[in-house]
Amino acid sequence: MKAFADKDFLLNSETAKTLYHDHAASMPIIDYHCHVNPKEIAEDRRFANLAQVWLGGDHYKWRLIRANGEDEKLVTGTESGDYEKFMAFVRALPKAIGNPVYHWAHLELQRYFDCDLPLTPDTADEIWELCNKRLTDADMSVRGLITQSRVEVIATTDDPADSLEWHKAIAEDKSFNTKVLPTLRPDKAINIDKPGFAEYIRGLEKIAGIPVKTLDDLFAVFENRLDFFAGMGCLVSDHGLDYVPYADNAEAAAPAILEKAMNGTGLSALEAEQYKTAMLLFLGRQYAKRGWVMQYHYGAQRNLNTAMFKKLGPDTGYDAISSYECGGKIAAMLNLLAQTDELPKTILYSLNPNDDAMLATIAGCFPGGGIAAKVQHGSAWWFNDTKPGMEAQIINLANKGLLGCFVGMLTDSRSFLSYTRHEYFRRILCNVIGSWVENGEYPNDIKTLGEMVKDISYNNTVKYFGF
Repeated sequence: MKAFADKDFLLNSETAKTLYHDHAASMPIIDYHCHVNPKEIAEDRRFANLAQVWLGGDHYKWRLIRANGEDEKLVTGTESGDYEKFMAFVRALPKAIGNPVYHWAHLELQRYFDCDLPLTPDTADEIWELCNKRLTDADMSVRGLITQSRVEVIATTDDPADSLEWHKAIAEDKSFNTKVLPTLRPDKAINIDKPGFAEYIRGLEKIAGIPVKTLDDLFAVFENRLDFFAGMGCLVSDHGLDYVPYADNAEAAAPAILEKAMNGTGLSALEAEQYKTAMLLFLGRQYAKRGWVMQYHYGAQRNLNTAMFKKLGPDTGYDAISSYECGGKIAAMLNLLAQTDELPKTILYSLNPNDDAMLATIAGCFPGGGIAAKVQHGSAWWFNDTKPGMEAQIINLANKGLLGCFVGMLTDSRSFLSYTRHEYFRRILCNVIGSWVENGEYPNDIKTLGEMVKDISYNNTVKYFGF
């Protein structure tokens, strides 16, 4: 029997162990998509106890606590103390066998707190005291956690209206070496059929100083904001889409559709999709012009529990996988941009794993001269960043494209402890590749394979994004 989460965790062959320990493990981290708060980095936040650094904003852990039948006050409530919330998580975690959170939690205890104890109700108090004591050390602030994780670049997720004041403060502080760059997330300006659209556009026009009376005005506002983001080092955009839209005649119809929406007139489903298509085409061309990477995250049903959405708001653990199929629309969108050589580097992520083969094959239809894997099938995302989910994404990409050109893992997290997810991915990657070597499906060429896992872990990301 193997020891739990030892140095060879998830590495089931000698080849896998060599690839991970001698090659992948030492590579720095580029976290090219996450949701951490730049204000906390700028202010170098410290945490009073383990619950604050571990449970705050982490809806992966919140879902487990709720699934165990705990009251919401022990998840997000203000009437419960941090220790009580920690103990609610402790009661749930031993039941989470097979869940990646079980692995992540213990990797976080090991890497940041030098704690090898499995977390159970019997060990909870000892771990609580040990970790709280460790949090008093100088290197356990937000910046300390980032530095000891060897993170070179963090790309946050930012609304076009954001002032980016915290990014500016971080950039001006020469005592901190990690780059913290913004990512443009323009969802609110695209979701014309969702409440608050017109009010949002009115706010955005004030920030840009450009009144929006026409679609061209809105485009001018976005060029203004894109230039501002670029001046702050932005090289990436991200779109959180229910599905990837595409409608014919979109660019001709969009000006009148925007006017209707700004006047409070209701829109048909087709009109909403035409506007969204026109905006995504405009933005894609702008990204290509600037050399940015465009990311499409789609396939989530969001805020399914209406009562809890009204109480807590979005991103609190009440989302699920969607079954909406939009492969034809994705291909049409990319094709229209490619026809005029205005397709930016693009990463496609679906929350539905049934889309994996489709995305990998669509990506292969749009090569870019001089750019390896210009369109990428992105890493296993959200509900898929489990051990079998990551294995499936890696194997699918290898089967249908060039795994050696993959840009690898990201945290997609709000937690400063979640950099261990890069380790988790790298171990799984090395184990999958190692199994092919051990089965005689690839030569035992450690030099070539070692460079490959270094590339996937780090080098490809630096080159692809331009960091």
